[in-house]
Amino acid sequence: MPFRILKEDQKFARWQWIEYEFVAPKDDRRKESQKVLSKSLKPKGTMKRSERANFLKPLVRQSLREADALRDSLALVRPKQIRLEAKQKSAAELVSETQKHKELAAQLSLLEEDEPVEPMTPCRMQFVLHWEDLDGGRHRQDCDDWETVAAFNRFDRQYGERRAIEFLKEKYEQQYFAAGLVLGFSTHSRRNLENADRNQWLLVGMIRLDETAQSSLF
Repeated sequence: MPFRILKEDQKFARWQWIEYEFVAPKDDRRKESQKVLSKSLKPKGTMKRSERANFLKPLVRQSLREADALRDSLALVRPKQIRLEAKQKSAAELVSETQKHKELAAQLSLLEEDEPVEPMTPCRMQFVLHWEDLDGGRHRQDCDDWETVAAFNRFDRQYGERRAIEFLKEKYEQQYFAAGLVLGFSTHSRRNLENADRNQWLLVGMIRLDETAQSSLF
């Protein structure tokens, strides 16, 4: 469900409960998948900090290999170590992303009917996470966490590119990791075990848990 098609009174924050109606997707057999009816979505209250760890616990895995074995399509993995890298996208990559965003906006506008959807402007930086799981596996994955991009854009406008990257590295590599960090993953909608293929895991979130919440995850 694209966040930007929501009305202002429908938009929600991380850790906020939401109520919505959904139907089963016709072409997606992953067990967690739902097709949300966006017009039905209603934000509710915020989850208490003390409740967050137990809420997430059923999704926490030692590694993506464990998630594969359990046929998960949505998983959280606690990393043993991380390093965030920022890479400048090429002009060709930005042109390609801009075109894809325009096509997606046109599709969403047809669905919304009552108002056009503006295409997103792609971020000029690609963030890559180098990390090790608790089984010793080493990984390198593009980071598709929208909060990371939003934070970079905000600090880039205020302080410039170099300081914005320094801020993100400090935030994730030091602050989040010391407090307790889990990485959020989703399988690709087409490249997954349910389609008789290997799971392609996408890094879609980096979630901080405070020290008291972290202790209950062990």
